[in-house]
Amino acid sequence: MVPDKRPHTPHVVVLGAGFGGLNAIRALRNAPVEITVVDQRNHHLFQPLLYQVATSVLSPGDIAYPIRAILKKQSNARVLLGRAEAVDLPARQVRLADGEALSYDYLVIATGASHAYFGHDEWERWAPGLKTLEDALEIRRRILLAFEHAEREPDAARRAAWLTFVVVGGGPTGVELAGAIAEIARDVMVHDFRHIDPRESRVLLVEAAPHLLTAFPPDLSAYSAGALKRMGVEVLTGTMVTCVDARGVELRSPGPAGELTQQVRIDADTVLWAAGVAASSLARTLAVELDRVGRVPVSPELTVAGHPEVFVIGDLAHLEWNGKPLPGVAPVAIQQGRHVAANIRRALAGRPYSAFHYFDKGSLAAIGKLKAVGFRHRAHLRGLFAWLVWAVVHIMYLVGFRNRIAVALQWSWSFLTEQRAARLITGNIDQMRQPSEEVIARR
Repeated sequence: MVPDKRPHTPHVVVLGAGFGGLNAIRALRNAPVEITVVDQRNHHLFQPLLYQVATSVLSPGDIAYPIRAILKKQSNARVLLGRAEAVDLPARQVRLADGEALSYDYLVIATGASHAYFGHDEWERWAPGLKTLEDALEIRRRILLAFEHAEREPDAARRAAWLTFVVVGGGPTGVELAGAIAEIARDVMVHDFRHIDPRESRVLLVEAAPHLLTAFPPDLSAYSAGALKRMGVEVLTGTMVTCVDARGVELRSPGPAGELTQQVRIDADTVLWAAGVAASSLARTLAVELDRVGRVPVSPELTVAGHPEVFVIGDLAHLEWNGKPLPGVAPVAIQQGRHVAANIRRALAGRPYSAFHYFDKGSLAAIGKLKAVGFRHRAHLRGLFAWLVWAVVHIMYLVGFRNRIAVALQWSWSFLTEQRAARLITGNIDQMRQPSEEVIARR
């Protein structure tokens, strides 16, 4: 047999096609490598707008795009639908859940994060988080069904519980969810029912820190809280959740001297979780010490200690920048993905890696219709102008021309007509007419 003298083509395995993984893949489109992309879903998801799917502004297809369609013209990339279960660093292999093993020359881990319930995983049944399209559709279903059940509920106390919505977590996701639910109740659905007045809904936003949006400057945090209160949202800061169950939540709120002593019970049929994140479980297979939320400490070059061929980026990576860990936001993941691709190109050319430098483009958070906050360094934005910047930035980051047009049109229609075209309750009709298992348990 004649030995194969063709040069070896380096194999790059990318786990996850989110912001970080997708940008790394695209930046390697002309590189002399073979790329295998592994993702447990067949679509790239624009997570910053998930809350708009959950609150009926947008449809799932508006913020998701098939991975294969994105990469169809990139001949050096192939896509596998699967779930990475473990990484064998010494063998340079990734083991998939179906038993297949992928060997790699370079590995990019960008599997993101999931919900964290601070040691109370049993709360997830009653308080879903918002990380996937499935999560968004479940939250949408719960919100819309709450109004439907309230319309048919003869008991005043039970009706009030159906019309009580508790959002746990005062970060951008929590602020956006609470504001959107308040708008649904007070603007969108106000004339849709005959036996209830949706404006009587109670929306609570619970945050353990002393103020909302802790990563934002104090003036913008205060503005956000004031705007939400004017929209009818009850903002409870300095308040911890001590229990979530079938009947609602228990809160420990400040006592007369500021101490957390006063226990409060809130009967609520819809509780939504936006309070914490936990890194992907894949990190635990790397045999390295993780940080307190399960992220992988990486070098300035974004590599795992002792393994320069393994890169970790996005929500899964812990990298200090100006004395603080980089936040788990899209701009960080995008820049890291591109930087990893540049370092792989440098290695192929026989040059050393370069250190990652983050360019802070600022932060934005929507509060409600034509209201948002944002900042970059000393520039603070609020109100309509901040919302316009937020809208333009989010449309620009969407993948696919069709999605950009669809989102812009949906927003225009929603704001002009006060309607939400995606107010669909999915599921078995019997589950809508009869109390679900959770409702039976509550009684």
